[in-house]
Amino acid sequence: MGTSAAKENILKRIRQALSNPVPLPFPQSEGSASVYQPAKDELEILFAEAFNQLQGKFAFCVDEADLLLQVQQLITQKEWTKIYCCEDRWNDSFSNTIHLPGCDASVTGCEYLVARTGTIVMSAAQQSGRTVSVYAPIHICIAYTNQLVYDIKDALQLLKDKYAGNIPSLITFASGPSRTADIEKTLVTGVHGPKEVYLFLVDSASATR
Repeated sequence: MGTSAAKENILKRIRQALSNPVPLPFPQSEGSASVYQPAKDELEILFAEAFNQLQGKFAFCVDEADLLLQVQQLITQKEWTKIYCCEDRWNDSFSNTIHLPGCDASVTGCEYLVARTGTIVMSAAQQSGRTVSVYAPIHICIAYTNQLVYDIKDALQLLKDKYAGNIPSLITFASGPSRTADIEKTLVTGVHGPKEVYLFLVDSASATR
């Protein structure tokens, strides 16, 4: 089946355009400078404020002993009996089920925290993989202050440096619990992921990672 004259004309114009690309009209606008104002407060405070505004539950831990205490208190208070965790660092402390389906809550780490947007950055390269943070109805994330960055571009650059030449197949940006809204702007949480997200931030100065 031959190519129509109209289609051939379009393809010809595309080939010509590709061989003679149009220069950027404003080359100076493609710089690396951030369009946002520099951080005016400590990243821990900025993240906590943004995360809480997104309906996340934030807790600061002065050290890892405080982390263990606060997480266990939360589990006891909420009466969760099935906690899933597959990360070596916290598996012995929290996990009491080997099944992700049917668990009450899951515990994971993260790659970075974006302070400006209150976002948790995770990837498929972590031990928890792709599903743990989104499958359970409650997501408990543990992070350290040295994982805080100001903007998303900072997190992406660090991921690029960390996984040089082998970027994870999935990078997730989670900003609070899963939520959606209908045409009447009624907000519903927990539709496509966890209905509650808890972030425990540990002071890196007193933690051994």
